[in-house]
Amino acid sequence: MLSVTQQEQDALIRLGDRLRRRRLLATEPQSRAASRIGVSLPTFRKLEQGDPTAQIGAWVRALRLYGDLGDLELLLPESLFDRDLTRQRAPRRQP
Repeated sequence: MLSVTQQEQDALIRLGDRLRRRRLLATEPQSRAASRIGVSLPTFRKLEQGDPTAQIGAWVRALRLYGDLGDLELLLPESLFDRDLTRQRAPRRQP
């Protein structure tokens, strides 16, 4: 399993900080925000703290609540994939 790098952890912390700022701009306590996206208060706190164990589904709901789901597409742009590729198998080993 891959570990979270310091750069990735820093990015998660910045993301959590942005979520916190948007929540505060909406003058909403953490408990209400957690309830609105269907997670427990500790889980919502994980989001705001940039905890890498927070589930992506919670992030999607938080983004829908305070942002734009179009931003989610930026995580893995489609341009990384070539639509014309056909499925290929790895070569078989010779016995």
